[in-house]
Amino acid sequence: MPGPLSGLIVTRYGHAVPCRHIEIVEAAHPVPDERGLRAAQRLAAMLEGLHEDDLVLCLISGGGSSLLAAPAPGLTLAHEQEVNRQLLASGAAIGEMNCLRKHLSSLKGGRLAALAFPASVHTLIISDVPGDDPAVIASGPTVADRTTREDALAIVQKYDLKLPRPVIEFLSTPAAETPKADDPRLARASVKIVATASRSLAAAADEAKRAGRKVLNLGDRIEGEAKLVAREHARIKAAPHSVVLSGGETTVTIRGRGRGGRNTEYLLSLAIALGEEKGRFAIAADTDGIDGSESNAGALITPDTLARAKALGLDAEAYLADNDAYDFFEKLGDLLITGPTLTNVNDFRAMLID
Repeated sequence: MPGPLSGLIVTRYGHAVPCRHIEIVEAAHPVPDERGLRAAQRLAAMLEGLHEDDLVLCLISGGGSSLLAAPAPGLTLAHEQEVNRQLLASGAAIGEMNCLRKHLSSLKGGRLAALAFPASVHTLIISDVPGDDPAVIASGPTVADRTTREDALAIVQKYDLKLPRPVIEFLSTPAAETPKADDPRLARASVKIVATASRSLAAAADEAKRAGRKVLNLGDRIEGEAKLVAREHARIKAAPHSVVLSGGETTVTIRGRGRGGRNTEYLLSLAIALGEEKGRFAIAADTDGIDGSESNAGALITPDTLARAKALGLDAEAYLADNDAYDFFEKLGDLLITGPTLTNVNDFRAMLID
């Protein structure tokens, strides 16, 4: 890129790549840490005092809600960490989670673009949310917010979140409201989505067809409790030599003490629901290479998954009840470990029917 160029990128640990001009900082995800907080503070400082002839190019992908740790005035990193922990365990949908996050941040929910005004702000987005709503992806730091602080308080009540008192008090003040579509500070902001889950599913469908498989594409907007979605998918009756594809973002309500993300939980529930039905294979993985906060992208199941587990003395139902799908698949040797893929278009699931 010709001319003066400076900037800062925040990504999760292990996901940085060499860059000649732009500094890259690694921070924690899905629960923010001090490095993410300091990076967000530096980023905000870079946006202050810009002019009309300045250009701010924002590259946004899923995970930004945690990586851009920027508590609202009067709140702390500890408050933001506690909000994230409770949301991740609540079973709330991503739109609900990010509604609450936006109203507790000094940069999310359009506030980053407002801070950069009067500079032009151009945002390129890799979408990891069902429906590809720019206001939801990474909690929409450069996009006007349609939700309100009353919506955020309703989510707290809906999931019976026990948030720190300063958090609730802040949500009850006008300062918690986010910039809306008519805010003049957003007049010079534009957004373009450059990659989506639907495109990844279409590419997978093309590959399956080239391999002589029939394809049933359920789409990229599947949400809901991971284990319940799996039970629904187990009932799908597709023709032999078919592939059933789906994307989206399921949730997990954590009641146990085990390890695992939504994709491994989905697969363990799917294996149980399928029983020893022959000819069913499945894979589920997060496209960024990390399912939740563990080392795996996801896992896979085969028609003999339960039989092999039983031979090892593993009680699949007990592991599911303890939200311990990671350990279950690790003992079977069926974890999918890719390392960082350097993209993020949400979850990918495929069920092969022979």
